[in-house]
Amino acid sequence: MRALLVVNPAATTTSARTRDVLIHALASEMKLEAVTTEYRGHARDLGRQAADSEDIELVVALGGDGTVNEVVNGLLHRGPDPEHLPRLAVVPGGSTNVFARALGLPNDAVEATGALLDALREKRERTVGLGLAAGTPGTEDEAVPSRWFTFNAGLGFDAGVVGRVEQHRERGRRSTHSLYLRQAIRQFLDEPHRRHGTITLERPGAAPVTDLVLSLICNTSPWTFLGNRPVYASPKASFDTGLDILGLSRMSTASVARYATQLLTSSPERGPHGKHAVSLHDLTDFTLHSKAPLPLQMDGDHLGLRTSVTFTGVRRALRVIV
Repeated sequence: MRALLVVNPAATTTSARTRDVLIHALASEMKLEAVTTEYRGHARDLGRQAADSEDIELVVALGGDGTVNEVVNGLLHRGPDPEHLPRLAVVPGGSTNVFARALGLPNDAVEATGALLDALREKRERTVGLGLAAGTPGTEDEAVPSRWFTFNAGLGFDAGVVGRVEQHRERGRRSTHSLYLRQAIRQFLDEPHRRHGTITLERPGAAPVTDLVLSLICNTSPWTFLGNRPVYASPKASFDTGLDILGLSRMSTASVARYATQLLTSSPERGPHGKHAVSLHDLTDFTLHSKAPLPLQMDGDHLGLRTSVTFTGVRRALRVIV
């Protein structure tokens, strides 16, 4: 088997020595080419080259969720074709690793490498659904390129938090859960629309849902992790169905405290709920419009401001080693 290993040297939880050990372990089982990323978007370019090659059967992403997202967007640059595209494998190296953990993989890079090798020997894989976001036709965002996401996206509040964290990381701060918590508090205090949301959700065959302050789009569950604690925004979300969405129409101090508590105590059976919460399951197509430009994030990557984004849940988009 010929495989491409995409290595993010800035992965927060793996050292150069650990990465060397993992490369040798993988190379002992396959014909492996290891490439270290050198710029933002490099993993996407490598995934595209692998998709266009005739002999690469497997692409392994060694890094965090951002690295995985880039590789996936490269692999699917011509669209989903799971029977002919290289399979994807993930060795978690980031601070949270939501996609890998949602697949049931160990969060430790060494253990995950062992699990990956076992899965390859036993030919264990699954075909997962993914989310696709694009600028809405007929709007000022129409020309924005489409982009795949593996586990979640968000328009509004949570994307603003992601943007704040990225600013701190660019100044040399490590990505930690405490950093996210502090930036979430600051985003809440600075949020101008927390009492009167600007987001409208439109979907075929249903009345619009208006005045949302927050919109979380989930392709799987959990939504994220706090250390070893899974957090379930949309407990029914699955790689085997369409997309789920959690929307909040109010973010007063009291309601935020209530929904934050519900998130922290959420379970596979129950997520946030209440009169200001909207939960929708297994959506194939829907659009989020905003009266004012809002930040957009996908898989924890801040993508700038948008006023209209159309989301599609694509079942059976990519084969993944599990």
